Amino acid sequence: MKNTDDHFKVLRKVQTKPESSQRELAADLGFSLGKLNYCLKALQKKGFVKLNNFKKKSNKLGHLRYIITPKGISERTKLTINFMKRKMKEYEELKKELDKGKVEL
Repeated sequence: MKNTDDHFKVLRKVQTKPESSQRELAADLGFSLGKLNYCLKALQKKGFVKLNNFKKKSNKLGHLRYIITPKGISERTKLTINFMKRKMKEYEELKKELDKGKVEL
């Protein structure tokens, strides 16, 4: 479950900020660089993310960039739906407890 949540966060961040470096992604996600690297490698192995090397016109040095694949977009959609289902279930359970007076605010 934890890996699924981490993979969902990484896929979402890569899709919204594909130009980010690993350090920037790790900082944005609150992950260590090692944890992010582990997640990215797992996502690459599954075919959800690919590494692309591109060159800036004004600079001859290449930069690495992560790109979410169509398969990754599909997986992100599934993970989003599962995430929302879990949160709705938690909400319904809390609502029932509140209705029964078991939870104090």
